[in-house]
Amino acid sequence: MMNAEKTAAITEIDRLAPKLIEVSHKIHAHPELNFEEHYAHDLLCSVLEEFGLQVTRHAYGVATAFEAVAGLSGPEVLVLLEYDALPGIGHGCGHNVIAAAGLGAGLAAAALAQQVGGRVRILGTPAEEGGGGKIAMARQGAFKTGVAAMMVHPADADLIRMDSIAVHTVDVTYQGKAAHAAAAPWEGRNALDAAVLGYVNVAALRQHIRPSERIHGIFTEAGEKPNIVPRQAAATWYVRSDTISSLQPLKKRVMACLEGATSACGCTMHSQWDDHTYADVRDNMALVGAYVENMTALGRHVTDPRVSGHSVVGSTDMGNVSYLLPSIHPMIKMAPDGVAIHTEEFAHFAGGALGDSAVVTGAQAMAMTVIDLWTKPDLCAQLSSEFAQVTSDIDVLA
Repeated sequence: MMNAEKTAAITEIDRLAPKLIEVSHKIHAHPELNFEEHYAHDLLCSVLEEFGLQVTRHAYGVATAFEAVAGLSGPEVLVLLEYDALPGIGHGCGHNVIAAAGLGAGLAAAALAQQVGGRVRILGTPAEEGGGGKIAMARQGAFKTGVAAMMVHPADADLIRMDSIAVHTVDVTYQGKAAHAAAAPWEGRNALDAAVLGYVNVAALRQHIRPSERIHGIFTEAGEKPNIVPRQAAATWYVRSDTISSLQPLKKRVMACLEGATSACGCTMHSQWDDHTYADVRDNMALVGAYVENMTALGRHVTDPRVSGHSVVGSTDMGNVSYLLPSIHPMIKMAPDGVAIHTEEFAHFAGGALGDSAVVTGAQAMAMTVIDLWTKPDLCAQLSSEFAQVTSDIDVLA
């Protein structure tokens, strides 16, 4: 239901729309990789300061993170911004839209915080594309307080959720013994052969894992010259499963495949798991309901991918946040049907009219949902009760 506060938020975001779209386009034109988002960091901080907010730059020990807070009392709601890009294809995940939509929602909420009686924390969270920026911030206390956290992510449809699965990255290095490949190959121990056999072992394993699980890898080092038996080879692997709990046994199976190759080739292997695991997103359905109601009021029809069959599968460090606070990660339509994220075509739409529309609508829907949390004690109680019922014995910050 539309009330005076929500109407005011919509009006404020309409007023801010030219600035928000300008910010989206500037970030889109300056793609930056994990933890290198200095341009986006400075731009977003400057706009927040321009509108009177006090900003903590380089927040929580992360050089390209930031925080701005408005409101002195009432429920504290976190609005999250992402702004890193992908190598080669720039904003093929549309993080410029995430940043600008979060900026708009945060500014509108900040303008109403004192009047309505709530508190908003606007968090700039870098390095979602594999760097685990939110996890680094969480380890420094960024998500210790708050009733809820939210963001919107672009897609080719309006969806209540992304089919987010847990992922962990491992780097493996095989060590063999160099030899002249023509003069004395029997003296060598081929590290590349070990890497290849490890790959083949994993390929065989793929027949016997759940349909929702994924394992994929690339070779990052494969020898020096064809006439030298490779003394070293390396690969990077992603291991994905439905939840952070079910991921653990799958990781052991993958390691058994990779290590098994060493016996056949007379080599050794060293492995190094990344220092953060991306958890699955636990969408808080009470909060999802409020968001969907607000999107409906704005003229958007949001569907459940489990019903529509239209899903987006991936992994995000927002999953770790969802284990710490009630959270949502809905998808907002920013591209024509069938245009997948992480593509050059999707990056094109992120900088165009559909991206601009997603910025404004996403900002308005989130601002309205913030107001719901400020003005509806029953909603806060519902999402808190739901969150308390889902437990895990996995440390998502480990």
